[in-house]
Amino acid sequence: MSAPEQAEFTFLSLGAIIQEFRVGGQNIVLGFPTQDDYVKHNTPHYGATIGRVANRIKGGLIKELNGQPVQLVKNNGPNALHGGPTGWGKRIFDGPHTVQRHGRDALLFKYRSANGEEGYPGTVEVRVWYTARKEEEAKTVLTAEYEVEFVGDEAEETVVNITNHSYFNIGDGPTITGTSAQLATADYLPLDETGIPTGTIDKFPRDVTNPFVLAATGPHIDDVFVMDTEPAKIPLDTRNLPLRRLAQFNHRSTGVHLEVHSTEPAFQFYTGKYINVPELNGAPAHSQGAGFCVEPSRYVNAINEPEWRNMVLLKKGQVFGCTNVYKAWKE
Repeated sequence: MSAPEQAEFTFLSLGAIIQEFRVGGQNIVLGFPTQDDYVKHNTPHYGATIGRVANRIKGGLIKELNGQPVQLVKNNGPNALHGGPTGWGKRIFDGPHTVQRHGRDALLFKYRSANGEEGYPGTVEVRVWYTARKEEEAKTVLTAEYEVEFVGDEAEETVVNITNHSYFNIGDGPTITGTSAQLATADYLPLDETGIPTGTIDKFPRDVTNPFVLAATGPHIDDVFVMDTEPAKIPLDTRNLPLRRLAQFNHRSTGVHLEVHSTEPAFQFYTGKYINVPELNGAPAHSQGAGFCVEPSRYVNAINEPEWRNMVLLKKGQVFGCTNVYKAWKE
């Protein structure tokens, strides 16, 4: 990246975290002043690369991998969440390394996840490339490309579902109140009381495909929206699929606009109901509704649903891949 582009972003080796994303001088992502603060206080997973499996696995149990069940640590009520107590968002990545990617300067982060780490079989290597550029109308564009390669010989198959967990606040206050939001789809996965899909694809009970205004006190959303409703057609590597806009946001008081694009078939939209972070090193405390998330991913608990599991089942010799793009600008 050239110096001006690099100055608009800050990344950490911990979790390949996006620490700063500046638009018109305003940092639009939530975070902490130091890496040590993330180690001690990042219960919301600010900016982190989430894996080996993003979101929840029912009962912490993979019903069958390599011919046998795999029991994971239950770190979210009855379920396993975001790769376990020490998932990829809490691991130190190798990097950043400045490399060329698709003809542009990029920052590369790598992490080798060993066989048995957090209970998952097989050694895999995850690679994250961040590429920044300017687009027409002075839009700042950050591309996050992910690749996970099965590199070990300890098992025949494992499971992968990766996302980024950045929280955005594009307003001028401490919360998302007043932010206009619009989602690309009303198709969603109804969830049980623990956040596990019930197995069907329905229409969301609220109108989210026309602009609506967020508020820190709700009504809150913490649901999985679906861009592709035919799970059997979703490849393990989606990077060759077209990028699609998942959601768009703007805030009248700041003039900041944000769009989230991805090749992924689904995304979690979360309006920050459970944020609770203390004041740190002069950084303000964060509470309910301090930020919102758009987490592109595969279907939640896909490994345990026969019709969904191929989108997350990584076999020896295969590569998992996806691309997310964030576009932001100030009017």
